[in-house]
Amino acid sequence: MYTGTALFDLLLPADSRSLKAKRSYVRPIVAALRRFEVSAAEVGDLDLHGRSQLAVAVVAAETGHVREVLDSCERLVAGRPEVELLSVRRRLYGPQD
Repeated sequence: MYTGTALFDLLLPADSRSLKAKRSYVRPIVAALRRFEVSAAEVGDLDLHGRSQLAVAVVAAETGHVREVLDSCERLVAGRPEVELLSVRRRLYGPQD
């Protein structure tokens, strides 16, 4: 069993000056990520209006599949025109960890 995680640091548009506006950008991204059958949630910068951190976790039998899913998730987030992807941090855990 292998698990992989990715943490996406996002810069939101200038009009996300309220938590309600922030949610209007974050919720569709989280919903789209979940279509890859991963766990996804907003995990950081919860009180900051112009920033967000989203986390994704995946479990699979092979490392290759974990990497493919995380690559797909990263492409999805990077391809969203309404947000700017500032950084991505990934981790892969295996049976020896």
